[in-house]
Parts: sequence; C-alpha cells; structure tokens
Amino acid sequence: MKDIFSKALKILIGSDVSLASFQVTKKRPFKELTERELILLESQIGAKLFGPVAAGNRREFFNEDPKNWIWYEEWTDADRKTHSTTTRYEVHTDGILKVREGEPYHFIEGQELQNLSMAVQMYHERVMRDIYKRDPQTGKLIN
Repeated sequence: MKDIFSKALKILIGSDVSLASFQVTKKRPFKELTERELILLESQIGAKLFGPVAAGNRREFFNEDPKNWIWYEEWTDADRKTHSTTTRYEVHTDGILKVREGEPYHFIEGQELQNLSMAVQMYHERVMRDIYKRDPQTGKLIN
C-alpha cells in the first residue's frame, strides 16, 4: 500500500516524498469519529481549495483512498433544476485517469494535471494542519 501511495504522490507532486507524514497512529485526535466523518471534515477543506462555493451549491474534494481522489459539484440552475457531477481521479503507475460519467476516460496532462497536483498538495497540507494537527512535512504533532 505504501508503494502505491508513494507512486501516486510522485506522479502528482513530481518528487519523492516521505510517507512519515502520512502515518496514522492509534492516538488520533479524532479517534471517536468514523472514517466517513473524517472524510466529510477533509472534504470541507478540499471544497475551499477551488474558491468560494456559491450559496445553495455544494462542493466536495477528498482523498477516498490512496488511489482515488473525488471531486463532487452540485448546483441549481436558473430553472431551479439541480445538477451534479462527480469526477474521480484514479492514480495509476502511468498517470492519473480522469473518470466522469458519460465521458470517455482519459489520462490528464498539462494544466489539468498541474492543477490537480497543486490541489492535492494544498489539501494534504491543510488537512494535516487543520484536522490532524500535524506538521505536513514531518507528521509530528503541532502544539
């Protein structure tokens, strides 16, 4: 599992990084929360990475597991009809596959890959600091 996560980070961020900052200990600050509740907290941070969410709209961006990132958007149009879209970014050894219903799957590149890489890096830093109270580089608790 560590190898997959290391490869994903290398593809996304472009360099080898230590997995020390991703180690989860049994002394989690939110040990009473379920995994789903933690994902919801993380997705609230992820949603803000792309700018403000308009009133009545919903956005989520989170790391489902080491191989999948999820971006969900929900909005209401002028006719009060609700729309939504879910994009899954799958980490593969040869790139990041973009999966969206009704569209052909394809490996992202160029600006889209750079944007996702930056979002993943920002997500990691903010989630580590704001939720887990850990330094994103070292994984050590922040006092």
